[in-house]
Amino acid sequence: MNLHEFQAKRLFAEHGIPIPRGEVAYTPENARQIAADLGGKVVVKSQVLTGGRGKAGGIKLANNPAEAEARAADILGMKIKGLTVNKVLIDEQAPGIQQELYLAALIDRGRRRPMIMASAAGGMDIEEVAETTPEKIHTVHIDPTLGVRGYQTTYLAKAMGLPREVWRQFHQIVAGLYNCFKANDASLTEINPLIITGDGKLLALDGKVSIDDNALDRQPRLAEMRDVAEEPLAEAEARRTGITFIQLDGNIGCMVNGAGLAMATMDIIKLYGGEPANFLDIGGGARADQVATALRLILSDPKVEAVLFNIFGGITRGDEVARGILTALEQIDTDVPMVVRLAGTNAAEGLALLAEADMLTAATLSEAAEKAVAAANRASGRAS
Repeated sequence: MNLHEFQAKRLFAEHGIPIPRGEVAYTPENARQIAADLGGKVVVKSQVLTGGRGKAGGIKLANNPAEAEARAADILGMKIKGLTVNKVLIDEQAPGIQQELYLAALIDRGRRRPMIMASAAGGMDIEEVAETTPEKIHTVHIDPTLGVRGYQTTYLAKAMGLPREVWRQFHQIVAGLYNCFKANDASLTEINPLIITGDGKLLALDGKVSIDDNALDRQPRLAEMRDVAEEPLAEAEARRTGITFIQLDGNIGCMVNGAGLAMATMDIIKLYGGEPANFLDIGGGARADQVATALRLILSDPKVEAVLFNIFGGITRGDEVARGILTALEQIDTDVPMVVRLAGTNAAEGLALLAEADMLTAATLSEAAEKAVAAANRASGRAS
């Protein structure tokens, strides 16, 4: 679950990280009043759960309340990567910027522990920095029993070339960011940019927090912060029915049981030259009604030109999956080609049901992926 910038920065403030004064506005008139309360010079920032807001024109400076009202009117209602801006954050302008930094706490899955990532190339996409100038990224790993140590932040400050006058502040912010990460069961807490102001202070201008969905049962306050209006409708419906679904940009829909198998399925689709349209894990023990719901979610994407089912039956029964597919097809009028690979518990019974319905099946995942990519290519050729 991702939080909006204003929500992230409020969590940061709870852990001693300095942030600009600011409030959320839902109307241009509201923006004008907030700007007046903040002294007039403000930044009007769209609040949507995606990156690239500045490039899309969703962040604008205003030097007085009237300008803030006008900028808010420009931004409210605009679409950024398909998301409608319904609110803006009105932040006071920073007192000059000497330098922009990047700082994040996240999990290093390879090392199985948290780490701090920092860079003097703040304000840029960290992926771009990693690709073009990886030497500008510096990391330290955190022992969860000890937390952030002084020697670690000293190393980062030196590596980034920070002036010694800000080292103490930098340590406090790194420690606060990690403590925020830990206290909220986050998978990421990120400040980009963390700036050195004209008067030599550190300030978190922007913030991003991603919460581990599996921890929301013990983070009820954070669960209430979920902005369901920002979720794609298909993903919101999937969450309500207990299905893990993430929409992607490809044209081959995927229905798989198990997250690891789903990742492998997407990899093999790409190996054969295709592009997955989604990540979908129906989980163990999926019932026919869940399978039917999952198929409707996949087919709700107009880009889908083929569907690949990859089910390995352990807890999940192959015949239940087959019944779910056939039930969904009774309810949905579609000519999208489908390929089914079933293995494991009751796979033979499931394959027999599918054979009666003249559905295309495959014995192996490789064969299924190859057939699905070929089917999508044929469909794409017809469409063109």
